[in-house]
Amino acid sequence: MNTAFIAAGSQYKQQLPQLTHNQQVAKLYRHSLKVLGSWAVDRTVFIEEASKLRARFDANRNCAPDKANRFLREGKEELQEYTHPDPYRIPFMPGGSMFMRNPPLPMDVCFPDGDIPADAPKVTLNPDMSICKEETGKSAVGQVLVDFTSKSMA
Repeated sequence: MNTAFIAAGSQYKQQLPQLTHNQQVAKLYRHSLKVLGSWAVDRTVFIEEASKLRARFDANRNCAPDKANRFLREGKEELQEYTHPDPYRIPFMPGGSMFMRNPPLPMDVCFPDGDIPADAPKVTLNPDMSICKEETGKSAVGQVLVDFTSKSMA
């Protein structure tokens, strides 16, 4: 690609927000717990390993900034090394084993004559089983694109 095309494209590219050091550490800790949850199947093993992980983070809490940056970089490298090849997904979410297994039928299919009972559900559900709401932007009425590489609804 030529430099003019790259320069034009960079104007429209979104800039990632700059996180503070504390936010980066909190993000690393949360992501580490999620990866740990993929490896530790038993809850007691997870709790034991999570307490060890928390102790490692607490041991380096008040260190010098240059040392803290080195710990953060090493932590990200270690997280990349231990990332599970097939991470745990909630079963009914995109990428889960039960995703769209029994999707709810439309009301006009259930009641073709139009006599919908009063106790029938009045809400429409998204494929991730959340309630369709226009104001939240999660309104999957009609066809929905599910990205199975990131395992999310688009």
